[in-house]
Amino acid sequence: AHAMAEDIEVLREVWNGRIPVCFRLDPHELSTIEEPEPYFLLLPRMSYLPLVTEKVKMHFKNAVRLDDGDEMWFEFDDQPLRWQHPIGLLFDLHGNPEQLPWSVTVHFKRFPEEKVIRCSGEEAVESLFMSTVKEADFLKHRGTVMSSMQAKEHRQIWTGLKNDKFEYFWEIIG
Repeated sequence: AHAMAEDIEVLREVWNGRIPVCFRLDPHELSTIEEPEPYFLLLPRMSYLPLVTEKVKMHFKNAVRLDDGDEMWFEFDDQPLRWQHPIGLLFDLHGNPEQLPWSVTVHFKRFPEEKVIRCSGEEAVESLFMSTVKEADFLKHRGTVMSSMQAKEHRQIWTGLKNDKFEYFWEIIG
């Protein structure tokens, strides 16, 4: 029981990992005279960028002229950030813990088709995440854990991640 309690605390520490991010609109995409204030968020390492795009979009929407087909995407140091990687992994690959908050550029134009796949919406993120969990389960438990779960439990895992609810997530996974 003692080891299990320690495990839960380690899991909670990992879950609670956050990255301070400063989102700035690409100045070349401004349609207003005044540059909008940067937008600061403290993001969970285990989450995904498309789960925060709506908040970021709302912050910058009045400073850019959006056309049909425009899709928001993010960049750091001239490197497009791949939405299909968790935020913590993106930061570990591109960011620097000595330079916080992590300064990420927001784009609405010139989507880098050759470097990043488009995200069709939250359903795509959910599908990717659940596939990753199933793959991990297969490698660790030969797929026995996920295959023994009901659809509502799969849903609860996703909802726990999406809403940053540790207990909701680990109640099923743990």
